[in-house]
Amino acid sequence: MNSNLPVSRWYRIIPIAFITYSLAYLDRANFGFAAAGGMAEELQITQGMSSLLSSLFFLGYFFFQIPGAQYAAHKSAKKLIFWSLILWSGLAAATGMISNVNALIGIRFLLGVVESAVMPAMVILLSQWFTRAERSRANTFLILGNPVTVLWMSVVSGYMIDAWGWRWMFILQGLPGIIWAFVWWKVISEKPQDASWLSLSEREAVENALKEEQKSIQPVKNYAEAFKSWRVILLSLQYLFWSLGVYGFVMWLPSIISSAPEINIVATGWLSAVPYLLAIVGMLTASYFSDKLLNRRIFIWPFLLVAALAFVGIYLNSSGEFWISFSLLVVAGACLYIPYGPFFAVLTEVLPRNVAGGAIGLINSMGALGSFVGAYLVGYLNGITGNFEVSYILMAVAALIAALITLSVIPPPDSRTVVR
Repeated sequence: MNSNLPVSRWYRIIPIAFITYSLAYLDRANFGFAAAGGMAEELQITQGMSSLLSSLFFLGYFFFQIPGAQYAAHKSAKKLIFWSLILWSGLAAATGMISNVNALIGIRFLLGVVESAVMPAMVILLSQWFTRAERSRANTFLILGNPVTVLWMSVVSGYMIDAWGWRWMFILQGLPGIIWAFVWWKVISEKPQDASWLSLSEREAVENALKEEQKSIQPVKNYAEAFKSWRVILLSLQYLFWSLGVYGFVMWLPSIISSAPEINIVATGWLSAVPYLLAIVGMLTASYFSDKLLNRRIFIWPFLLVAALAFVGIYLNSSGEFWISFSLLVVAGACLYIPYGPFFAVLTEVLPRNVAGGAIGLINSMGALGSFVGAYLVGYLNGITGNFEVSYILMAVAALIAALITLSVIPPPDSRTVVR
């Protein structure tokens, strides 16, 4: 880290970003627990409808990603996230009050719409605060909100459903976001020049360091040119297949575990937390060495490959010992999460700032499309086959393709290139 840059950025920006993304992730992950904990029976949701409901969030996320990302890049990420916090928290709490499937369909889609710009907006905001040598760690601390949330939520949701039912789980987990929106508005600073807690010399040091990095990245004319870039296209495809594997895993993990004999909802919660505990350790380690070595791809493709092999192992053992399959599930889930910090760091390093918002929005929207396909297909295949075996192969193939694309599109450390 450049010793001239203020350390205060880390404890003034990162904790706020982490909590905000944690709240955003909560309502997309707890649906799987509600489905496994009585919601499907009470609302008479079929297996096919459950697959659609699990994936509808990502359909809304897909359609509104790019406009939100452009607004964050050229207007205000701070304002966009403030209103998103209020709206998604209200919709999450409303999920606990619905009485029919049609209302649930609308809420799941709208949740995706409201949350669609949060991830790219956060990545853009952090890129305005942290340099290339810091960015993987900054992004990792942000994205840690994902596995950390699922870690505690897996345990807490199991107990909440057991004690009060799935409705109160949604209501109680939705309300804190509304309060947090006002904390976000009060304490976050969009750019160094807006931060009264930095001295003038500190603001200038951060801004000058970021401007210096951009000198090696030539602007492109417009978004159309950026979107036609082979690098942006391949990054979009890579993230699509990666997300297919991730959300096939996340949305259906509680159902996979609860299908084992003598596993109740509380035990399901505890066991579902284990992959995310390993993911947290792995993400912190990978992001540290990714920044230290400034080598992004070596901390992406090997983990995706290991995840693919773990899913194949589960398939081969699918009718055997539960604890072997569970151990492989832990490895697969952790390895799918570990590369996030290096991946989002490399996006801001190979994309010109004048189109970074829209390009990241496009890449993230393709990830949302992959998430939709993964969440839907895994549920659909589970329904028609009566087991999870084909789903394991689907997730293995998706992770393998993502690993291979990574090797072709993300440059080695000594040959960093930009959009072409």
